Amino acid sequence: MATYHPSITDEQAELIRNAALFFVASADPALARGSHDVGPVNVSAKGGVDYRGSGNETARHCTAGGPITVMISSFEADNAATVRLFGKATVTPLADSPLAELLLQHPARELKGAARQVIEIQIDNTMTSCGYGVPVMELVRDRRVVDRGRRYKEEAVAARAPAAT
Repeated sequence: MATYHPSITDEQAELIRNAALFFVASADPALARGSHDVGPVNVSAKGGVDYRGSGNETARHCTAGGPITVMISSFEADNAATVRLFGKATVTPLADSPLAELLLQHPARELKGAARQVIEIQIDNTMTSCGYGVPVMELVRDRRVVDRGRRYKEEAVAARAPAAT
């Protein structure tokens, strides 16, 4: 059963600090539709500081005033739990953020691209749930530049390309 809290609890903070992976979901309020005013939702997997390389949808949605949800799950065998953080966020270029020094103390070792921005979330409330649906997994390593495959992107482009005659 899910439990809601008005702010991050000590137990949630411990899970967040130890997480190697989290997910960020955001939506553009201008594209809202339906009974709950939710439009297309962007979900991104993250492992730390925001590096370039994606479509930057999270920043666009936050700048437009859309909602943001961060989900952190435990992948440990003896600690099933999922935490969701709900709120609104502001986007600040990394060089202009008072958090930059702290965040850059532990940069990605292998990805050499420049970190681009800080997305700071004002938490409205949090939720903890059981996490039993999350598999037990171990972190092998962080991604490296050579891991940046284009396999699925190339297949999609090839599938749309006209056949040679």
